[in-house]
Amino acid sequence: MPNDLPPWTAIYQQSRRWMEAGCFEAVVHDLRAVLRLAAGKQAEPTTAIIDSRTLRSTPESGSRAGYDGAKRKNGSKLHMAVDTLGHLLALHVTPANRDDRGEVGQLTEAIQQATDGSVELVWADQGYTGSKAAKAAEEQDITLEIVRLPQAKRGFVLLPRRWIVERSFAWATRCRRLVKDYERCASTLAAMHTIAFAGFMLKNAAQLLSLSA
Repeated sequence: MPNDLPPWTAIYQQSRRWMEAGCFEAVVHDLRAVLRLAAGKQAEPTTAIIDSRTLRSTPESGSRAGYDGAKRKNGSKLHMAVDTLGHLLALHVTPANRDDRGEVGQLTEAIQQATDGSVELVWADQGYTGSKAAKAAEEQDITLEIVRLPQAKRGFVLLPRRWIVERSFAWATRCRRLVKDYERCASTLAAMHTIAFAGFMLKNAAQLLSLSA
């Protein structure tokens, strides 16, 4: 580590201020609009993709961990929504034993807040089937559409639209701090993901500027 950094307490205190003030969410929101316009799309999306990812717990996060029986992991679950370009719309963190269907309401509400209510359709995998999830989405004026596996599946199948959110999760895992849940607070883990996406989007925006220069 460089030896000329300020005390870690000062850096942590200032970063917590920015997290609590929503500074990084604002950066992501503005960058998403810029990148969408550059791609020939409207600034705010009408469609989103949602999914969840389980991160294995560590000694720092173990006190709030839950067991995900499907993934056979003890840790935290990141619930995330992205647009059709893979850019972050909303996310939140729960213990890994929380059901995905039960988080649809909070996630779709956050989507509409981030996009000024422009989203009309959300794609999800078969883990979100059922009337409970569909009703929670409808309360936010969103139609929840389940992308199902082909009945005659053989080997790897690239599901329409579903791969986009999986790619976004893969982007996040490039950050070593996001490979596992190293945070004591769930809000810090969520903020670290937001910061990571802000970095990815800044890189993309810089590449667009260099091409147009």
